[in-house]
Amino acid sequence: MLKLLKTILRAGEPTVKYPFAPLEVCPGFRGKPELDPLQCIACGACTTACPANALTMETTPEENRRVWQLFIGRCIYCGRCEEVCPTRAIHLSEEFELAVTRKADLYVRATFRLQHCTECGVPFAPEKSVALAVELLTLSQNNPQLADSLRAQACICPACRRRAALEHHNSTNIHYYLEEQA
Repeated sequence: MLKLLKTILRAGEPTVKYPFAPLEVCPGFRGKPELDPLQCIACGACTTACPANALTMETTPEENRRVWQLFIGRCIYCGRCEEVCPTRAIHLSEEFELAVTRKADLYVRATFRLQHCTECGVPFAPEKSVALAVELLTLSQNNPQLADSLRAQACICPACRRRAALEHHNSTNIHYYLEEQA
């Protein structure tokens, strides 16, 4: 009996003192997703990849904004949003104590402004996405003098760009004209 007591005392405590002391989590633990809005370009890749539909993105051109939203109550902490983010703006933190007293506290939102077309004035993409595209094209061309012309081209919406490509020396393509009228 005495030998058993010595063994128990040498073994120490097998449990953690969790509610009374912070819990150490393992490396690679998947907790609450956190967004860095300064790094996010509002591309929507994370919202497409989310299997639980915890991430949503809503574009309202009238208000000139795109709203990214995370509902933590639906999140299954799978980490797919972190995997598909092209700018690494989302990462899963080690935070796991997510109990709240109000349902509104389970929502995380970020708002982004939209880029307006220089031809027709219609908003068509987030400003940060257009700026990143111009920056990447400038770097790939290895010519900083092209930045202004690339920026001018990137600030034109796809519809105006298509219309300009189909016009030949101030004459409009009849097929495009008929489709636009229908």
